[in-house]
Amino acid sequence: MDSRTRRAWVDVDLDALRRNALALARRAQAPLLPMIKADAYGLGAVAVARALESLEPWGFGVATLGEAEELRAAGVQRRILIFTPILPHDLHDTIRLGATPTFGTAELILAWHEAGGGPWHLAIETGMHRAGIEWWRVTDLFDALRAAPPEGAFTHFHSADVDDATLDLQEARFREAVERLPARPRYLHAENSPAIQRRSPSPWDLARPGVSMYGVGGTVWPEFTPEPVAHLRARVVELHDVRDGESVSYNATWRAAGPRRVATLAVGYADGYRRLFANRGEAIIRGRRVPVVGRVTMDMTMVDVTGIDCQCGDVATLLGRADSEHIDINEIAARVDILSYELLVGLKLRAPRIHHGAGA
Repeated sequence: MDSRTRRAWVDVDLDALRRNALALARRAQAPLLPMIKADAYGLGAVAVARALESLEPWGFGVATLGEAEELRAAGVQRRILIFTPILPHDLHDTIRLGATPTFGTAELILAWHEAGGGPWHLAIETGMHRAGIEWWRVTDLFDALRAAPPEGAFTHFHSADVDDATLDLQEARFREAVERLPARPRYLHAENSPAIQRRSPSPWDLARPGVSMYGVGGTVWPEFTPEPVAHLRARVVELHDVRDGESVSYNATWRAAGPRRVATLAVGYADGYRRLFANRGEAIIRGRRVPVVGRVTMDMTMVDVTGIDCQCGDVATLLGRADSEHIDINEIAARVDILSYELLVGLKLRAPRIHHGAGA
């Protein structure tokens, strides 16, 4: 047995990831700037970057300098765009890594220029109110922009998955800001996954797919259902016969209605399987769905396997696909009222990730 599959692990299907990214690229008809921040949404940034390399993306998007450093150390040579604002003391390390920062203040633009920095992108705030220069204030930066013209400019849509006209409003603000710049930057980009799905082709120079590459979302473009990429699995490590009325797990939140057979799975919230799934989650064992019973604990989760010829060592799937059955990440996250993004990113806590397919 592979030592990584002794208890709980995440199978990562890199071929499915590539197919999702390719579908988004064809939809956008623009070069991709895939977002692989937060360790590629918890699935392994280095492996994901290598898997996407054959699609020849323009570059990769990250959130932090540390993420850029990890990619460079692994030999990733493509452009790396850092989207979270960096502080002055990080400028020299950014230059050393050959990474591309994003700025929204004159002070940082000029400091970058004076430090000998290369290409950078202008962050334009159009409604998210998170980072960047407000669209109506771009003229405040004219002196800095003339001294150090940006290679690119971008904004971020806050509700592209909602049909409420805010995308159009933000886009109009972005266009207005770009028109007021001293010169048009070479690369303009704005579209996240739902924005790419909402229309085709893209009106911009780059497209920034994120979570849909990893198997989440797809409601905006009905013809596109992202393939599942992450599959959380765990071993059955014990079996118990539970008598009528007996409880399972902490605080006795579940009691047996008649004699039941309960399996203990070697996975818990320390592996990213959330406590919220207590009495609400499911697993697939031997081709059948079984309910989670009782509280999810730090290292173990119990499921009702009554009537199933279940044995210790069997593999349970708590998220993703197992043969013809599929526990969809969107469905299961909505059931407990959390974002599928949160669930996906949380899978990197302890369970090892095993990559399959191109780039593994």
